This record gives sequence, structure tokens and C-alpha cells, in this order.
Amino acid sequence: DFLATVTFSFLWLLSSSAWAKALSDVKVSTASPVPNCHPPEVTCQPLGGTSLGSLNVSVIFGFLNLLLWLGSSWFVYKETNFH
Repeated sequence: DFLATVTFSFLWLLSSSAWAKALSDVKVSTASPVPNCHPPEVTCQPLGGTSLGSLNVSVIFGFLNLLLWLGSSWFVYKETNFH
């Protein structure tokens, strides 16, 4: 049980980190200006101000859930013969 819990905790760390990095990349990609927009010849309309707040919250909850996995790993460790 202990090794499975530690494995899940590690996988949760990897997935939360990957999601945080992907969200960061999405923010950078969507914040860059339109490449073929030259103001005198072409008028460009910016996209609507899409809020990424709920995605930020999902990253925060992902890392909070990691803390829960680490806490449960500690309690499972205390029930093993290693303790």
C-alpha cells in the first residue's frame, strides 16, 4: 500500500507540474500579438478578454491535492513495518 501511495503521489506531482507548464505556455501563446496585423493596411480585432482564472484555480487545486496525497503517504507509512 505504501509503495502504491508514494507512486501515485509522484505521478500526481508530475501531472500537476505538466498541467501548470502547459497552462503557462497557453498564456504566452495567447498573449502574443497577431503576426500578420499591419495597422495601416489591415485592421485587426483583438479576441475577447478570455479569463483563464478557472484554469489557474485548477492548477492550485492540483498542487493542493498533491499535499493530500503526501499526507496520506505519511499515514500509510506509519502503518507499515518500516516505521
